[in-house]
This record gives sequence, C-alpha cells and structure tokens, in this order.
Amino acid sequence: MPAQPNESESALALFKNAVEKSLSRKLSIADLFTAAAQLKAAGLDRRAVELYKHWIAFNVDDPVIYAAYFNYATALADAGDRSGAINALREAIRIQPDFQPPYINLGRLLEDSGQVGAAVAQWMALVERAAAVNGESVAHKLSALQQTARVLESLNKDEAAEDALRQILEIDPEREEVVQHWIALRQRQCKWPVVQPSERVTRADLANGISSLSLANHCDDPMFQLAKAHHYEKRAIGRPKRRLLPAEKRRGKDRLRIGYVSSDLREHAVGFAMTDVLESHDRAHFEIYAYYCGIARNDPTRERIVAAVDRWTDINGMDDETAAAKIAEDEIDVLVDLNGYTKDARTKVFSLRPAPIIVNWFGFPGTMGSPYHHYIIADPVIIPDESEIYYSEKVVRLPCYQPNDRKRVVAPNRPTRAEAGLPENAFVYCSLNGMQKLTALTFDRWARILTAVPGSVLWLLTGAEQTNARVREEAKARGVAPERVIFADKMANPHHLARYPLADLFLDNFPYGAHTTAADALWMGVPIVTFAGRSFASRVCASLVRAAGVGELACASAEDYVALAIELGKDGRKLAGVRDRLAKVRETSLLFDTPRLVGELETLYRNMWSDYERGELPRPDLRNLDIYHEIGLDLDLEKIELLGDADYAALYERKLADWDAAYPIAPDARMWRPR
Repeated sequence: MPAQPNESESALALFKNAVEKSLSRKLSIADLFTAAAQLKAAGLDRRAVELYKHWIAFNVDDPVIYAAYFNYATALADAGDRSGAINALREAIRIQPDFQPPYINLGRLLEDSGQVGAAVAQWMALVERAAAVNGESVAHKLSALQQTARVLESLNKDEAAEDALRQILEIDPEREEVVQHWIALRQRQCKWPVVQPSERVTRADLANGISSLSLANHCDDPMFQLAKAHHYEKRAIGRPKRRLLPAEKRRGKDRLRIGYVSSDLREHAVGFAMTDVLESHDRAHFEIYAYYCGIARNDPTRERIVAAVDRWTDINGMDDETAAAKIAEDEIDVLVDLNGYTKDARTKVFSLRPAPIIVNWFGFPGTMGSPYHHYIIADPVIIPDESEIYYSEKVVRLPCYQPNDRKRVVAPNRPTRAEAGLPENAFVYCSLNGMQKLTALTFDRWARILTAVPGSVLWLLTGAEQTNARVREEAKARGVAPERVIFADKMANPHHLARYPLADLFLDNFPYGAHTTAADALWMGVPIVTFAGRSFASRVCASLVRAAGVGELACASAEDYVALAIELGKDGRKLAGVRDRLAKVRETSLLFDTPRLVGELETLYRNMWSDYERGELPRPDLRNLDIYHEIGLDLDLEKIELLGDADYAALYERKLADWDAAYPIAPDARMWRPR
C-alpha cells in the first residue's frame, strides 16, 4: 500500500492498522466509522473509500452492514465517484429496505446525474414505506416530500409540487420554508384564494410562513410587511455568533468606496436597470466595487457591468464570514444591498456589518426590518413623509427611485400583431408582469374593463399551460370570453421589448405593480394606467409614470383606474395624445435621466458618509414589531386593500388597544401612542 501524496506517516499507519483489523474481522463498525472520519478529516478521502471497501468485503455477515454501505456511499460521493455511490446506496436499500436515509441520498445523486424521474421514484418509495409513526420515520418522509416538491417545481410541474408540499403542511404546519414555497407556487398558478386554510393548517399558520416577497404580491399592508421582514430577519438571519471588528473611521477621503452586492448583476431586471448607473458613476470621487452572488453564467449584461466597475468579486465560493471579511478588507464605505429578501441573497453577510454604512435599494420593494440596514432609498411618491412609519431604515429620497438603462438593446425586427397571436383591429390591453402578481381583485377590475370595451383583448405574459387555462376560466366566470385572454411567450429581453408597441395600453397590477416592466413599457411608448396603494410595491408604478411625464395616468383609487382604462380604450384621440407626449419627452424625462439619478445618488452617499463621520448614523427602529406581526397573523390580508387609509389605521389601533388591555405595550413611533 504505497503512500499517497501529502499523506503523513501517522495517517498511513492509521489506514494500514484499520485495514488489517478489517481483514481479521476485528474492527467493529463503530471503529470503522471513527477511522474513516479521521482519514476524511486529514483530507484523505480516497483512503476512507478504500477502508470501507476492505471492511465490507470481509464483514459481509455483519448485521448492520447496510449502515456501512450508506457511509461507504457518502465517502464515494465525496471522492467524486457518483456511480459507485449510487451502487452502494442501492445495496444498502436491498439489504435493509426499511433503512430510510439511503432513499434521500440516492434520489439526490440520481437528480444530479440527470435521472430526475428515478430520483422522484426513490423519494416517493420512501414516502410509501415510512408508515411507522415515530419521529425518525416522519422526518424522513417529510424530507422526501420536500425533495420531491423541489424537483417537480424546477420541472414546472407546479400542481404536483404543490400537492407534495401540502402533504408536509398537513403533518407539520409550522414549517415556514414549506409554507413559503407552497404559497409562492399557488401565486404562480393563480390559485385563488392563495391563502387557503384547512382543518390542519390555519390562516395564521400560512400568514406566519409567507415570505416577504410573496406578501408584497398578496396584500397592501405595509405595517404587516415591516413586521414580517423583521420576523424573517430574526428567524432566518439572526444575531451573528461573532461580528467583524469595526473599522476605524477614515477621514479626508478623496474617493468614497461604494460596494454593490447582488445575485442579479446579469441578464435580470436588476442587472438591466443597474448597468447604466454603474457606468455613469463619477470616478473622480467614487470607487465602485461589485460583489456577485448569482448563477455562474456569463452574458452581455454581466460583461458590461464587469467592465464598468473598478473591481468585480464573485463571492459565490465564499462562506458568509469570508465574504464579509473580503468586503471589510476592501474598505468599503457604503455597502448597497441590491437583493433584499430575494432569491440567492446573502443577507448574513450584511449582518456581520462589513462596512460602516449599509443601504437598502432597488432589489427588494420594501423595508428589511433589520438592525443593520441604516437607510432605504426611495422617492417622494413611493414613500411620502406620512408613510415613513412603515420602514425600519431612515428614508432618503431620489427625485425618481428607479434606475434605467438608456442603452438597452431592442431587437431591430418588430413583430406584427399576427405574428404575436393578437387580433389586428382589437384594442390590446396588456400586463406583461409575472403571473405571481395577478390577484383575484385585480382580475375582477380587468374583467370590468374588458366588458366595457367591446372588441378589446387582454395580453398577458404566459404561465404554465394549466395556469393559462385557469386564468381563461376565471375570465369566463366573470363574463369575459376566454379567447379574449391571449398569452405572450417568454423570450429574450431585446425581442420582448420589440413587441411592446403592439399593445395599446398597459394595465398595472395591484398590490405589486410593474417596476422594471413599467419602465420597459414606457421606454417603448406604451402608456400605463396605475393607482397607488400604501405599500412600497404598490406605489412604484405611480412614481414611474409621473417621472415619465404622464402623471395623469396615476389614479387616486381603484375605481378611477377602471374608469380611466375604459375611457382610453374608447377614446382613441385621447390615447394618441398620451402616446405622442410619452414619445416626445422620453429622452428628457426624469425617468430616463440616468446622469441626474446618479448625481443625486452620489449626493445621498456623501450625506450618509457625513452622518457617519459626525457619529449620527440612523439607528433602525424595531420597537413592537413582534406585536405588529402577531396582530397581522389574524387579519384577512387580501381584503386589506379595500380599506381606506383612515380605516386601515383604525384597524391596527383597535387591535393594539385590545392587546394593551391584556399585555401593556410601550409606546412606539408608529401606530401605538396610548392616550
């Protein structure tokens, strides 16, 4: 047994001794596991594999050899032998079919090998076999169902994935990560009502687990959204075990260092919008660093961003502490969170406070509810003064909150209506947002608009085939012929932009309206009718149409929104006037004035740095948020949008008073100021 490279004499001796004992059947399975673990800890994965192989060969009659096969499979997988690991796991299952862990691992290895159907079959075999009611079998069954749901969702088999997740919730309704996925799936499928309780799963269970992003799609309740963000931060991020030592204040700097952290600095709505900003920063006074945590794929947008910034760092291979240490080593002054609570975010990096100033901007439509985000960037429309109570961060404002790319690529070939499947002479209303933004109340309004404008059609961005069929059935139930709802295939952004002018008028969603989608439509000359709610996500589009020079399209209420959409659908001359004005001011409007936005943004950064130097950084206000969260769990969240502002405030004040009568609440700066 020749020594392997980097193998110490002690490790080789350990290996030889364990093999000799295996051959003479004097090595117990417990000692086998210990020796193999020691070899792995020494970085000798291949020696651990050899040891398992020798032991199994000469201890075939050991009553728990199936456990040895299971660990052997783990060692093989760690050493890069996926096929060997699959065979070992199958042998463990053959020897002891009631030993449940191999089913989970075998499914993952089969999935990684492209055998998705076989992977699901393994997990479902475990679900069928896990009949005994004990903690271990239930845990394995839930794990198998969760793995199954994850794979089915990735294959766009949403209904099957939803069913698997529902089975988990019927057993354990407090699994918040399962609730998150289940609700997100129902939103994507337009299954209304989305929050559907059952005998075993209460409305409060579902409200407790809903993600912050799904909540923005679901309701116009900014107080509960703040409380939810705080609840999530405490549960999923929490207080770090240790934090970086604070950097010394660096005075008299010639250039502030700005760090942008995002998984979306690529062909993604955030990447598209941010590229022009990153290219336009004043390099005489600012150094720009980008920290990327997204998918490992290059594309033209990412290439532009890499070329635009002073330094690009991929932090995907780093754990949170290493990534935070890298940011601290770079001496970043202002660290901008462009993810918030969205997919692939690295929020734990921010919790380590690797920079003196942390800012929430653009990637997430709402507050972070965290103790370490100092500022949120908005504008006067999105967060008016009276709405600052719904944010834990200090609110700072740009003239218009949303960045845009003036250099966005539009495909030169513009499709015809016939090529897009649209009737030539119809009035085309569109809403090319994701299906998850569509709610029953919004669809009620759209049906009223279509009914009032004969010959009109509704052009939506496609969902899955079953989802499209469901939406058409919902139209039929509201008196609208199903064929009047037409679906646009998903396509690359240049071609997607090129087809926008086929629409006559964009209808905004509520409560999560169009953001970058709205900017795309306005850039391509398509007007948008919208109305502002109370929450961040519901007010962005109103800000954008004002900044685009057509502020009259931002209505005061849902009823005004319906009335204006009908009026423009019937009055071609009035609509043509709006479209002409939109086209004339496009190049000069506030919405697309990136140099002005960047200049104002840089002023905000300078002011933040001045706050820091004076020792006046804002302290996030987190008072009573656990109580606001408990109150929100019992509300009918979908119906909140039907309340006027006064009734909305009165609802919370009444609930707080009821709570205070039993458990006194200290005053806060939001809705609780006891008389």
